[in-house]
Amino acid sequence: MVEAALDAVCACLDEWLPRPLRDVLFAEPETPEAALLNETVFTQAGLFAVEVALFRLLESWSITPDYVLGHSIGGLAAAHVAGILSLPDAAYVVAERGRLMQQLPDGGAMVSIRAGEQEVVESLTTVLAAEAAARVAVAAVNAPDAVVVSGDDDAVSALAEHWSATGHRTRRLAVSHAFHSPHMDPMLD
Repeated sequence: MVEAALDAVCACLDEWLPRPLRDVLFAEPETPEAALLNETVFTQAGLFAVEVALFRLLESWSITPDYVLGHSIGGLAAAHVAGILSLPDAAYVVAERGRLMQQLPDGGAMVSIRAGEQEVVESLTTVLAAEAAARVAVAAVNAPDAVVVSGDDDAVSALAEHWSATGHRTRRLAVSHAFHSPHMDPMLD
């Protein structure tokens, strides 16, 4: 069931991607094909494909949620599985979103911080100068004590150093762009 669902999503996405998604998802580690998964256009498509396939697996077990929601690409997966977007329409939006993001200049950073959202938001102005704080955003709140910040590398790194020095676990995310930050604003045009 999962494989058939994944194949269906990949087939729709492949119409809009520069190479077949399945080849990238299942490439041998440490190969040029595997490295493509770090490119936003394939990361976005891969996440969407896996999320939809996992939802279809739950459906095959007769597990049907009353509501679905998602953050970022997960919102598009939720819109599709809820019937708001057809698979071809969702695949187009996912691929186009990834393409537009990929076209932005590389740069910026994202760091996961093991702290609460309110604490992290307050630290933007207490740890960083006002100018630097304006270049960082809370990109995601993944749990009551798990926040991701995103923005200019120097400002995000300074924030991570502060939280690490206070005994909080931080982890720099391997990303090509500072997603969910002001770095994405040029994509809107």
